[in-house]
Amino acid sequence: MAAPRRIDLQRRSKLAGEAAAAEADLEIALATPADPEAAAFFDVDNTLMQGASIFHLARGLYRRRFFTTREIASAAWKQAKFRIVGSEDPDHVADAQASALAFIEGHTVLELEQLGEEIFDEAMAARIWPGTRALAQLHLDQGQRVWLVTAAPVEIAGIIARRLGLTGALGTVAEHVDGVYTGRLVGGMLHGPAKAEAVAALAEREGLDLARCSAYSDSANDLPMLSIVGHAFAINPDVRLRAHARREGWRVYDYRTGRKAARAGLLTGTVAGGVAGAVAAALAVRGKRTS
Repeated sequence: MAAPRRIDLQRRSKLAGEAAAAEADLEIALATPADPEAAAFFDVDNTLMQGASIFHLARGLYRRRFFTTREIASAAWKQAKFRIVGSEDPDHVADAQASALAFIEGHTVLELEQLGEEIFDEAMAARIWPGTRALAQLHLDQGQRVWLVTAAPVEIAGIIARRLGLTGALGTVAEHVDGVYTGRLVGGMLHGPAKAEAVAALAEREGLDLARCSAYSDSANDLPMLSIVGHAFAINPDVRLRAHARREGWRVYDYRTGRKAARAGLLTGTVAGGVAGAVAAALAVRGKRTS
């Protein structure tokens, strides 16, 4: 019974990755780069930005009365249950995603994008790690393209990329028709193996040589993405990634110190993995229904 489930999860990861690559925001990348075969891929949460971008977004939307405390508690419970009993079971994945996506249906892409711009300014901009931003700029200065790769909704990932002057973003794709969310994901959330699928699909489409590409992350959940490029880096790494980086000889950058590092490591372990991105994405686009 285990083999079909693994195949199903692999198929979902592949679909999520292909959808993310297809939806990649390439507005800034229209001009031919100086080094067209090399690029850099950056995770967002605790790699580029302190904390989880989706929760900064959710807090901003909560302040705007876009969802209730009861809805947050319900989603958190379903997420906790998923993490405990369902991480390898596609039925649990589907159930957790379905419960989260109930909040999305009927709301518009434009609504999320407009509010995302406001919330970036008030809650995210000041949380960008200067060191990681400098690393991204080094790649840009070398004529390489730089993409964000995150489980957050692609609309939010695109805002962060644009505001930082990066090439574009790969993120979780929520299906929408005529600009209105249907309540379904395209494939699944962009997490773990799906990130590697997205990077590989984008590399094929853009003519990138993955052996010349770089990837940056804080989490061992992103080892599939880190392992398909020629140059992998650990930023503010969790325990597993730090150990793996040491074994592989990967360079480690840690912009945290002391207690901040310990707290950030605990937060990463809490919010990363599983269906967290899908649940948070659904909360993030929960709109206040008109009467």
